[in-house]
Amino acid sequence: MNDDAEERAKRAVGRLAVERFARENALLGLGTGSTAYYAIERAGELVAGGMTLRAIGTSLETERLCREFGVPLARFGTEPIDVAIDGADEVAPDWSLIKGGGGALFREKAIALAAGTFVVIVTARKLVPMLGAFPLPVEVVPFSVPFVAREIESLGAAVTVRERAHAPYVTDNGNTILDCRFGTIPHPADLDAVLHGLHGVVATGIFVGLASRVLVAAPDGTVSEFARAV
Repeated sequence: MNDDAEERAKRAVGRLAVERFARENALLGLGTGSTAYYAIERAGELVAGGMTLRAIGTSLETERLCREFGVPLARFGTEPIDVAIDGADEVAPDWSLIKGGGGALFREKAIALAAGTFVVIVTARKLVPMLGAFPLPVEVVPFSVPFVAREIESLGAAVTVRERAHAPYVTDNGNTILDCRFGTIPHPADLDAVLHGLHGVVATGIFVGLASRVLVAAPDGTVSEFARAV
């Protein structure tokens, strides 16, 4: 899929997710990243057309976009989230995910956990036979970065501190992100548990058992919806 086709696919799946799952008076969790951008855009259009929607953003950037597109914001934790819509960096056949390429993994997971329905929106190139080719983001309290990085390296990963403009990237929570290259992650839930056992780890980009639906856009812009087996 070339870059133009990929962007068209992102737009198709992001907008369709909102059209399919947003209902009058719904509280939406809206994600962060290039695919989620189109979901925010479509939510704004529905609000402009008269639908009553509110949103909780998974990042300060998402909140900014919601304000730009006219989507009213609500405060996290004060009421139930009807549906969360967000992208992913990788989706395995068991619907385990790697997320956090945009740096918002902690808030993305908080909102996914709180939502009645969590809809994952991706293009076909994000589907993988096994997680791990995409570097796994791990959010860490800055004081603990050297210790946590060393411990993760002992698990076999190559670890780098994420940077922006030649300085360590700082999350919306004031933390650091370690990008961890495992190559393959055959047992994501087990790795997630090990990483959470390291003092200083705030969140990982492994999402297991959270997705309710996965919407996948093909190169021609058609979107397929998959529901989790019960």
